[in-house]
Amino acid sequence: MSLQPRPWGFVGCFTAMASPCELLMQVDNKHIARQMLTLAYDEAQRIEQKFSRFIEGNIVWHMNHAQGKGLLIDPETVQLLQFAQQCYALSDKAFDISAGSLMVLWRFDGHHQMPHQSDIDAALRHVGFNRISLTNNILTMPAGMSVDFGGIGKEYAVDRTAQLLAQRWPQHSVLVNFGGDIACPITHKDGWQVGIENPHKLDNAAALLTIRQGALATSGNTRRYIDVAGKRYGHIINPQTGYPVEQAPLSVTVLAPNCVMAGMLATMSMLQGAQAETFLQQQGVDFTVFRG
Repeated sequence: MSLQPRPWGFVGCFTAMASPCELLMQVDNKHIARQMLTLAYDEAQRIEQKFSRFIEGNIVWHMNHAQGKGLLIDPETVQLLQFAQQCYALSDKAFDISAGSLMVLWRFDGHHQMPHQSDIDAALRHVGFNRISLTNNILTMPAGMSVDFGGIGKEYAVDRTAQLLAQRWPQHSVLVNFGGDIACPITHKDGWQVGIENPHKLDNAAALLTIRQGALATSGNTRRYIDVAGKRYGHIINPQTGYPVEQAPLSVTVLAPNCVMAGMLATMSMLQGAQAETFLQQQGVDFTVFRG
């Protein structure tokens, strides 16, 4: 962790969930700023350790290795699953955290190779949130199914961190930024300046937004994609076809009351492909869309 003074307060930085994270704090006391940064770091680490599918032995690992047996899960995990179910229903089955078997096949790590059709067909047989049962905190998934909270986990971490900071220090405005997913829980009278990355010129802002309170999230294919035979495949996978979404924007940024909602709408719009803008207009939210 690092903490640096600014004319308006302090900025703290750390890394979590494979993302650069920062905390902008309108506070003039370094001791309080350090406490705020530590809280944010601890909460981000807690959520990553609990909900990352890459960590052996956590709740997600146990869910994915239950082999069809019922598993008692805690209230926080129940809450995330219930939200995932809402996303699944609202997106007409396009937003599906049970598509973990497909996520494993598609590697966006520079290898530029596509999965074999036979492997995609086999993975699709283990996808379908509607086959997950949750009764009295007992979760039952079909053997072979694998869930991945990656589509909502970071946004949930942002909201949880923002909520904890606002509860403990309600007199200080703060902006929580985990890898471009942002929440400002307490009104900043002048507003925080937030840059939206230009997908055509990475690490450069294409636009500046002023956020006084609320949240924003970005979903896109600007950093995670492969090129095969001259065709670009982004990392947003359609769980019904097993392939990346066709004609999806390069990136979508959505403003909403909280980060989980903003992230859900941003990802759902990416899943709409060519109809992303139409979908967002129907939701009545502010958004920015970049296309190639």
